[in-house]
Amino acid sequence: MPGEGRFDHYTDGEKELLSSCNLCPRECRVNRFEGGTGYCGADAGMNIASICIHRGEEPPVTGPLGISNIFFSGCNLRCIYCQNYDISRPQNVVSNTYSLNRVLDMIESILQEGIRAVGFVSPSHVVPQVKAIIRGLNERGLKPVTVYNTNGYDKPGVIEDLEGMIDVYLPDYKYVSSELSARFSDSNDYPAVVLKALKEMYRQKGSKLHLDEDGIAESGMLIRHLVLPGHVEESRKVLRTIAEELSPGVHLSLMSQYHPVPCVADTGVLSRPLLREEYDAVVETMESLGFRNGWLQDMDSFRNYRPDFSREHPFESSM
Repeated sequence: MPGEGRFDHYTDGEKELLSSCNLCPRECRVNRFEGGTGYCGADAGMNIASICIHRGEEPPVTGPLGISNIFFSGCNLRCIYCQNYDISRPQNVVSNTYSLNRVLDMIESILQEGIRAVGFVSPSHVVPQVKAIIRGLNERGLKPVTVYNTNGYDKPGVIEDLEGMIDVYLPDYKYVSSELSARFSDSNDYPAVVLKALKEMYRQKGSKLHLDEDGIAESGMLIRHLVLPGHVEESRKVLRTIAEELSPGVHLSLMSQYHPVPCVADTGVLSRPLLREEYDAVVETMESLGFRNGWLQDMDSFRNYRPDFSREHPFESSM
C-alpha cells in the first residue's frame, strides 16, 4: 500500500482511493501517490496554499473574529473568472509543503486567538486531506465548527461520507446551463452534479442554519451564488431551481463581488464589472420567489475579495 509512514494519517480506504482517484466527478483514476497528474494537479500531500484568518465570508460563518480558512491549491473546475486563479490552476499547485502536524499546529495557533471555526476552501479534490485534518484536530481535543466551502462539483456519495464531520456546508451554485458551465468552468455536467450534491447536503442539514448565542453558525447549509455580468437570467434560473428543488427557506448568499481578473480580459461581457441594475434585478427575483433567509453584498464588495497568495495574509493589504 502506498503512503507507508509518510501518509499514515490516511485510512486504508483513503489510501486506496488516492491510489486510483475517482474522488470527484472527473474520475481521473490517477495514482496521486505518484504525483499530481490528474485534472486538479494535486497529489496525495496536503496541497495547501494558505492557512490564515479570513474575515470575508458571510457574517454567521466568520463571526466577529474571522474563520481559520485553509485554502487548498488546485481545483476540479476551471472557472475562467476565478479570483483565486493564482492557486487554483494545476501549474500552481503547492504539493507536500506542510506535514499534517504542521498544518494542525498552524490551525491550533489561530484557534487559540478565540476563533471558533475552520473552513476548508476548494476541498472537493482533497477530501481525504480534509478528513485527516479534522481527525487530527479532534485527537488534540479541538472541536471547531467545520465549514465545507465548495464549488459544488462534488459527488453525492462523497458528501454523504462527510456526514458527522462537517458542521456547515457552504456550497456554490454557479449555473443551471450546461453550455455556460462548459464555457466558463470546463464542466458541462456541473448543473446536474451540483444539484445532486446540494440535495445530499440538504438531507443532512435541512434549511435551518443553527446559530449560537453570538450569532455564529454551528450547523446547517448556506448556498452561495455569484451574479455574473450579462447573465441575469441564469441567476434567476438558479434561484428558481433552489426554490423548487430544495426550499425557499434555504439560507442564501447572493454575491455581487464579481471583478474581472486577467484571465477574462478578452472574453466579452465577463471583462466588465457587474452592474448595479443587474444585481438589483436578481435581488428582486430572490424576493419574489419567497427566499427569506440570507445575505446581500454591497456593489463595492469586490474590493475585499482580491487576494494575493504571495503574502502570508492574502486578504490583508501589506503595510
